[in-house]
Amino acid sequence: MKAEGDRVNTFSRRAFLLAGGQGLLSAVLFGRMYYLGVVEADKYQMLANENRISQRLIAPERGLILDRAGRVLAGNRKDYRVFLIPEETQDVRETLEQLGQIIDLSDARIDRLMRRIKRQRKFLPVTVAENMTWQDFARINVDSVNLPGVQPDDGATRYYPNGKQVAHLLGYVGAPTEEDLFEDQDPLLQLPGFRIGKIGLERHLEENLRGMAGDRDVEVNAYGRVVRELSENKAQKGNDAVLTIDMGLQSYVHELLGEESAAAVVMDIHTGDIVAQASTPSFDSNDFNFGISHANWNALQKDPRKPLLNKVVQGQYPPGSTVKMVVALAALREGVVTKEETVFCNGKHVLGNHTFHCWKEYGHGHVNMIQAIAGSCDVYFYDVAVRVGVDNIAAMLKEFGFGQHFDLGLGIEKDGLVPTRAWKQAIYGTPWQKGDTVIVGIGQGALLATPLQIAVMAARIANGGWAVQPRLLHSVGGVVQPRPDPTKIDVPDEHMKWMHESMEAVMQQGGTAFLSRLRGEGMSMAGKTGTSQVRRITQAEREIGDEAFKERAWKERDHALYMGYGPIENPRYAVSVIVEHGGGGSSVAAPLARDIMRRTLERDPSKTLALTAANVDQPINPGGGAR
Repeated sequence: MKAEGDRVNTFSRRAFLLAGGQGLLSAVLFGRMYYLGVVEADKYQMLANENRISQRLIAPERGLILDRAGRVLAGNRKDYRVFLIPEETQDVRETLEQLGQIIDLSDARIDRLMRRIKRQRKFLPVTVAENMTWQDFARINVDSVNLPGVQPDDGATRYYPNGKQVAHLLGYVGAPTEEDLFEDQDPLLQLPGFRIGKIGLERHLEENLRGMAGDRDVEVNAYGRVVRELSENKAQKGNDAVLTIDMGLQSYVHELLGEESAAAVVMDIHTGDIVAQASTPSFDSNDFNFGISHANWNALQKDPRKPLLNKVVQGQYPPGSTVKMVVALAALREGVVTKEETVFCNGKHVLGNHTFHCWKEYGHGHVNMIQAIAGSCDVYFYDVAVRVGVDNIAAMLKEFGFGQHFDLGLGIEKDGLVPTRAWKQAIYGTPWQKGDTVIVGIGQGALLATPLQIAVMAARIANGGWAVQPRLLHSVGGVVQPRPDPTKIDVPDEHMKWMHESMEAVMQQGGTAFLSRLRGEGMSMAGKTGTSQVRRITQAEREIGDEAFKERAWKERDHALYMGYGPIENPRYAVSVIVEHGGGGSSVAAPLARDIMRRTLERDPSKTLALTAANVDQPINPGGGAR
């Protein structure tokens, strides 16, 4: 009996221990369940939702860029595209190859996509194709059930309806680079197919044009496909920007210049508004949106006419005889010459051992200031320049816009160069010579200016000596951009009046641009021609004459220039034209300027209603004086 009792006691103890262990295990299990189901319920509810709910950014519509009349220069259009999310497909290459049976997807393209996928996080979408046809887009949507991770999308992309005609102003957009992603932490840049401004106004106005991202919560199945949309916060469209450009005039100027290596500017002399600004040849901004081909890029880079260069603000040229009015104003201000005083021109000016020639072989005879400007007599200005001195000439040139930085928002504007005694000593370590002054006196030598600066000079002469500032951007998001009040240049009104008379004489009988004069009611223009050498003419070439010019290589030919304003009776617009290696200003640039001015006066962009705002288009001339 005792042994039987021991067995019972042993069994009871074991059963108790087993039951106790089971009870303890159950308590731990139920405690854990309580902790997870009650205490941590919110946390795991959120994690569960994340497994079935996906939050996605909504790209905003990019703001428009408009001309002064509200015409679209940079807009948006539908873009059918397809993305791939690598983590949602078991075999990325196999999925891409299947997709390649529906759309044109080469092996090289697939290899590039695979390399990109390896470099980035697997949950980030990769753009497989863009700018697709509706037919291809529809086929992908039909077959999408068999393409895990593939997401068709009908987004928007940038579109430039005027292509080449405003490319140098607008620039273009492109996919963000790794450097862009590092500098700009906006998550929008991570979105597949998202574009940012690369150059021009697209880049300068990026923060305004981009807009604000929206987001939406969508329910997805195990394959990542959207089952239903739960909520949405709409994206905020970017701000629109209005330019001072008149697209009708811009198109005309661009087409008129054709395929010449040339630039032209039309500017309102009172407001500073640039109503046309063309640089040719050009490029198509649309080509850069989806990535320009290597062949096209190489062609643009190798073209000797430099189509990627905005010659209006980046081209720096000797201004030639277009500066002769400013040299005359410097001489008048310093009192070294009078309006009536004459200089005898026999075609040569001798200074020491050097002989400087006039463009007219046998000279102009006795000429006063107005006659010298009308006939563009070089000898007159050789003499006057030496008397007034280069530093006084430089000071006046700067007051009329040379050597000044005019920020149009393009980020590429050049300052040109106005040489002085101190400049030469600092750069070359040698003193300034009288021969240097002689050359600067006719707009040659080290003196350089952009076509924009030449247009500003013309505008400041035309408006009576008010230092108007050029501008390209009228408003952003409906807010008119500030326009500084111009200051008066320290030149007597009488002197300005003489310059007007001189520039009018250029267009009259005996003037260098007589054949390019405007005729008709309300049609008139004053101006000044210029021809700037790119290399020194040898004595042998001088003796041959025009035939020598025809034999020169294109890059060795002179630049043709013209600057002017119109109408004469009530000036409103200034124009400047340069044709690289075009030859003579009177024969090449002046006729172009005449046609541009005629079209400008016919259109009169100042009357465009879209720019109506307080004081925006009111003429400046607070003190009266010379027109």
